[in-house]
Amino acid sequence: MRKVSKAFRLAGLCLTGVLSVAGAQGTGTPAAPARAATTTPVSANTVRSVSSVAVEISGTVKGQIVACPRTLKVSPAAVCLYVQGAPTTLRPLVRGKLGARALGDWKTAGTGKASSLLVSATAGGPVGSFVLMAPLSDKETLLVVDVAQAAAAPAAARPATPAGVVKGQPYVLGRDLVGVVNVTSLGGGKYRLSRGNETPLTVTVGQKAAQLGSGSVELPLVPASDGTNLIFPLAGLRALGCTFTPAGTNVTVACGTASVGLKPIVF
Repeated sequence: MRKVSKAFRLAGLCLTGVLSVAGAQGTGTPAAPARAATTTPVSANTVRSVSSVAVEISGTVKGQIVACPRTLKVSPAAVCLYVQGAPTTLRPLVRGKLGARALGDWKTAGTGKASSLLVSATAGGPVGSFVLMAPLSDKETLLVVDVAQAAAAPAAARPATPAGVVKGQPYVLGRDLVGVVNVTSLGGGKYRLSRGNETPLTVTVGQKAAQLGSGSVELPLVPASDGTNLIFPLAGLRALGCTFTPAGTNVTVACGTASVGLKPIVF
C-alpha cells in the first residue's frame, strides 16, 4: 500500500508543483532552461553529466532512484530520486555538495513548495543540468535531475538604417567602387569622388547639393554614412559620367574604360 500511495503522490506532484517550478525559474537569474521534451535526443555526454550529478546528490541525501512518472515532462536522461527528508533540510545539503557548480541559489515556485537549482558541469561553466525538488509529505521529497537546454540566444539587433537613406533605393559603399572611382574622406562628412584625370565630385553627407569641379550639381538622393563608410546613391554616379547595367541582383558600374561588378545595398 505504501508503494501505491507513493506513486499517487508522485503523479499528483507532476501535475502541480514540479510543473510550476519551470515557470518560476523564468523570473530568476540566471535564466531558466527549457525542459527537454521526452522525444528530444540526448547525447551520451549529457546522460553521463546528469547521471553524475544524480549520483552525487543521491549519496549526500541517501536518495533512492525511482522511475520518473510518465506525466512528468522530462528528457530520457532524467533521474528521479525519492528521499526521506524535508526540502528545508535537503536544499542546503544539495547546494553544499555541488559547491561552485551550483549557479545561483534555489528558486522557489509561487506555491512556496517546489524549488529548482541550475547546475554546470564545471565551476564557472555554462548551465548543464538542473535539479527540481518538491515535498511529497512532511518527511518525504522528490528530487529530479535533468538536462538543461539553454534558451536560444536572442537574434542580433538589425543595424539601424543610416539617416537620410531612402528605403527601397539602391546604394553603394564607397569602398566597393575601388578600381573605377577613388573615394577620399575630407572630414566633416565630406567626401571627394574622382576617376583618373576627370573632374572630381565633392559630396556632403545629408545634402543633395554637390560640387563638380568649380561648378555645382544636385544629386538624386542625399549621400549617407554609417560612421565609417560613404553610402552613396547608385544613381548619383551619373554625375561622374558613370553608367550601370543591372545583372540579376548585381550591377556592373562602368566609368570610362574601367568597370566593376557589385551588389547594391537596398535598405
